[in-house]
Amino acid sequence: MSKQLLVGTRKGLFTIERGEAGWRVVDTEFLGDRVPIVLADGRDNTWYAGLDHGHFGGKMHRSSDAGATWTEIAVPVYPEKPEGVTDPGPSGEVPWSLKLLWELTASNADQPGVLWCGTIPGGVFRSADRGDSWQLVEALWSLPERKEWFGGGADWPGVHSICVHPDNSNWVLAGVSCGGVWLSTDGGDTWANRAEGMYAEYMPPERKFDKNIQDPHRIVQCKADPDALWAQHHNGVFRTTDAGASWQAIENVPPSTFGFASVVHPSDANTAWFVPAVSDEHRMPVDGKVVVARTRDGGHTFDQLIEGLPQEHAYDLVFRHALDIDSAGDILAFGSTTGSLWVSENQGDSWQNVTSNLPPIYCVRFAE
Repeated sequence: MSKQLLVGTRKGLFTIERGEAGWRVVDTEFLGDRVPIVLADGRDNTWYAGLDHGHFGGKMHRSSDAGATWTEIAVPVYPEKPEGVTDPGPSGEVPWSLKLLWELTASNADQPGVLWCGTIPGGVFRSADRGDSWQLVEALWSLPERKEWFGGGADWPGVHSICVHPDNSNWVLAGVSCGGVWLSTDGGDTWANRAEGMYAEYMPPERKFDKNIQDPHRIVQCKADPDALWAQHHNGVFRTTDAGASWQAIENVPPSTFGFASVVHPSDANTAWFVPAVSDEHRMPVDGKVVVARTRDGGHTFDQLIEGLPQEHAYDLVFRHALDIDSAGDILAFGSTTGSLWVSENQGDSWQNVTSNLPPIYCVRFAE
């Protein structure tokens, strides 16, 4: 069966296909434009691409024919800040305007057309019409706790992870850098912080366990066991088996607990993958060796997967959306800041380099 990958990069969107001759680039779109996020919506086989035009702002496009044609659709728009209202944050006055489209997630089949979008500066938007219009989820934006959120690598806080419970479309969880983990069980009308157990080494000791300033880099949910989620945090890996009511630190990820990307097996909550790196200002593979860490027992032990990956003079950083797994849980793909793309067809035991000539890769998604 043919497999496709959508790869968003600094210089366009690339479609990679698995055919009889192996994996190869079969199409390009939006060449020269940043594509930080893409979504292949399996409910109706619609593709979405979020673009970042820098000074000219964000744009969003939709394709109903597997990328043959694209239509520009609406983009999330923040409301005008009311006169006299200030919105101070640790990094200064928070802008009420879109800075980056950072996450796209589809709801379930019982909500056709419903999409969720996470953005910088820390907003969640909902669309009920396949992106023809977007509404800011004001209950999250209006939280008093948002005033303490701050940017990690970006100037402003951002929502990079949105998980929708596969059996309850009103259950929506959002990961914020740096603002913790927030859960709504009523479709976004109310929110509660679900970062209990996470800790932040970058904060003063008295605020280390403050739930509202945690920096989860990426949060992923097991489809078959939705109460089980994994988080690649700024200073570690965390896991929850009770839908985020409590998180446990996973201390033994080799060669480093720092990184951005993570995925979990769709039918086995104990199996997850991470791409470790050196933290702080270095942001590169440990010892110049690209490694994927895999656990099959809920984080008690890890395998270091290296077959087919460069083991010297490698400077490939993998961003939070640049690792994905197919719906069967057998094929993984990830791309790096050096424009390299790797695929594994045996759950990471070995990897093949598809190309090393793409622009820096922001996002990798299977289209099935």
